[in-house]
Amino acid sequence: MKISLIITLWLTSGISYSQQKANDKLVHNPIKNNTLKSLSSNNFTNVTTPDKIYGTLFKDIQLKKALGDNKTFADAVPKFLPSVILKKYSAQKTNPAFDLKDFVTQNFVLPVSSPVKIPESNSLKEHLEQMWGVLTRNADKKQNYNSLLPLPYPYIVPGGRFREIYYWDSYFTMQGLAVSNRYDLIESMIDNFKYLIDTYGHIPNGNRSYYLSRSQPPYFALMVELLEQRRGKSIYKKYFSALEKEYSWWMNGSDKLRPGEAYKRVVKLSDESILNRNWDDKNAPREESYVQDVQIAKSYKKNDGLAFTNLRAGAESGWDFSSRWFADTMNLNTIETTSILPVDLNCLLYAYENILSKAAAENNNIKKSKYYLQQAEKRKNAILKFFWSEDDKFFFDYHFKNKKTTGRWSMAGAMPLFVNIATRQQANEAIKILEEKFLKAGGLVTTPYETGQQWDWPNGWAPLQFITVTGLVNYQQDTLAKSIAQRWMNINEKVFSATGKMMEKYNVENESLESGGGEYPSQDGFGWSNGVYLKFYDMFRNK
Repeated sequence: MKISLIITLWLTSGISYSQQKANDKLVHNPIKNNTLKSLSSNNFTNVTTPDKIYGTLFKDIQLKKALGDNKTFADAVPKFLPSVILKKYSAQKTNPAFDLKDFVTQNFVLPVSSPVKIPESNSLKEHLEQMWGVLTRNADKKQNYNSLLPLPYPYIVPGGRFREIYYWDSYFTMQGLAVSNRYDLIESMIDNFKYLIDTYGHIPNGNRSYYLSRSQPPYFALMVELLEQRRGKSIYKKYFSALEKEYSWWMNGSDKLRPGEAYKRVVKLSDESILNRNWDDKNAPREESYVQDVQIAKSYKKNDGLAFTNLRAGAESGWDFSSRWFADTMNLNTIETTSILPVDLNCLLYAYENILSKAAAENNNIKKSKYYLQQAEKRKNAILKFFWSEDDKFFFDYHFKNKKTTGRWSMAGAMPLFVNIATRQQANEAIKILEEKFLKAGGLVTTPYETGQQWDWPNGWAPLQFITVTGLVNYQQDTLAKSIAQRWMNINEKVFSATGKMMEKYNVENESLESGGGEYPSQDGFGWSNGVYLKFYDMFRNK
């Protein structure tokens, strides 16, 4: 391999040269060849992120928290050419009277999340129906040096600081859009995701340049299935190529692995089972959470150079952050996301493979249909083998380096019920645990661990309520499903009555207290909370 190619690999992968050499010992030459092909075909390698555009200015603004929330500058648009701004900064920054915040406001248009008033309504349901218009963004116009990746069709944003489309949020938002008969918006959002796949090779975390190095839980196939239920089988033909392309991105390198090896998002276990983990193709502080990542890296407990990769992989999981990813259960500086095979991610990919099989059949490709069905069956067997704990009677994540489940309780353990692969006995035993460990006055708590992280006790989140309730319905546990949904709707209504807002998460342990934790204040809006409330209302109160 030429020196120039080695350097390209090193720079693009975001890991040190010594780490690359160590990885080369684990992964044989076909993978390295695959890596070169993959890197050269990534359309997003030419997209420049704000940290690269502004260099020292970006670091100074973020580390000094000149604008408070690091995401603010990541989303800012320059009033002048970056080269002009950087030249001014270099000339002015040593002046004793220099004010960094003033400099930013003079040279950039900062994003604004202004509260939008909507007409008063008689019920929360009516309010949420009206909120779709507030949270809708029309097709984007391209702006130079804007981190926003423009999308060609309208879409729903979550709300608050989240001013762009988010991948997994959108599936739960779509549940409410379907109840509201807004299939036009569902289809335009799916078309946007298809556009992202066709343009960049995958669906990023959100439509920002700084999100391109990672994705989020892969719900695209389930979105397509949701639309197919309304539009018919032709939908599988429309999106088949995009489905295959995204799935291939998640499985990149899987055909070259030997047992015990890992590459990006795929791991081959000793029995040759191929499963997935979360990853990020950039090993640097997240632009939108720069100062937090730099601070955590300073106290990071491992000597593997992967502090930023593990933090970013946690963001790709959607659970940023949670005890699920911590080696000691309690502390973020022990994060080891890339060593863990998440039960929910692998269940989603099982569902993805089944939907791909259906889509291939609709495209008259029986060979591919059988192939994807076989992949789904292999994954199902591996999930039941590696993620189920016979001792604890629950599903856990699997630590592939330690060769055992993590033993950390979380609501991710309900995902096998959502995708209908738990045996009847496993489901019955897992349901008992759900009632004993997770069910609270306001719904289901995310984990039983009080870590100060937002994806832990005492917070409950709309997507996890929906996943669990759907899973319970799959196993004919309708009474418990209804009880959970009612508790969740009640806390939504109580908070809305007190604040006039829907939140991204709720304190389900003590309904009189707000949720908290995480890297930013609780946000209101809020896309997936609105969607799940409307879906639950339709399932249990319209009957």
